[in-house]
Amino acid sequence: MREPLSVVVTTYNSADTLEACLGSVDWADEIVVLDSGSIDATAAIAQRHGARVHVQPFAGYSAQKQAAIDLARHRWVLLLDSDEALPPGASEAVQHVLEEPACAGYQLWRREWVFWRWQSPRARLNHYVRLFDRGRARMSGHSVHESVRVDGPVGTLDVVLDHYGEADISGRVDKANRYSSLQAAGDARRLRGRLGWRLVAYPSIAFLRYYLLRGHWRAGWAGFIAARVHAFYAFLKYAKLHEARVRAAQGAPRHPRQR
Repeated sequence: MREPLSVVVTTYNSADTLEACLGSVDWADEIVVLDSGSIDATAAIAQRHGARVHVQPFAGYSAQKQAAIDLARHRWVLLLDSDEALPPGASEAVQHVLEEPACAGYQLWRREWVFWRWQSPRARLNHYVRLFDRGRARMSGHSVHESVRVDGPVGTLDVVLDHYGEADISGRVDKANRYSSLQAAGDARRLRGRLGWRLVAYPSIAFLRYYLLRGHWRAGWAGFIAARVHAFYAFLKYAKLHEARVRAAQGAPRHPRQR
């Protein structure tokens, strides 16, 4: 007999992708949706799939996901973003491992939708811990790029999540701007020393790593544009860190009129 499973999803105006997300896990013993106050059809879609819907103000990416995990009734949790979906046939792999779990958590692979096409099947896939014993796991606490930290061995399932992400270039640029502000605020407490070399060199390094090493050159112009946006994100993060340090050192206002 397998362990019962709670699927946990955090949402905010997620109607465009939530149908695919929850439809891919209709077989789970429980679906928990923690919403941040959506004004679209998110709640209706969740209820149609039999989800237990809770609402609370957004507390930050990591804290919000931890709050959702804490709402689960079962020990084993599958954590999904609202723009992710399991592929057909994945339920068998997940349920099989839950018959006799050998690890405290399991990583799943993830392929990315890049503007108008899926990333090349020959490009490098990211992997994340998404299936875990919640009694031995916590969210990392990072302001962005949060992850599940597991106290115990971690295995890997042969399951590839579909990640729909941002629908267009504009959405990805908006996300880069938003995330770079959050990460700069977090890194300001951690990074010491001069930022000059990072500001000058790291965006190019980020581009080459994303485009060449991770194989997104195989996705044609979509991969090239995504790599450029990724490099811009790296540039923004360090530029905003530099800006914050200059203002702190000079006691400068955010704008000359703000005196």
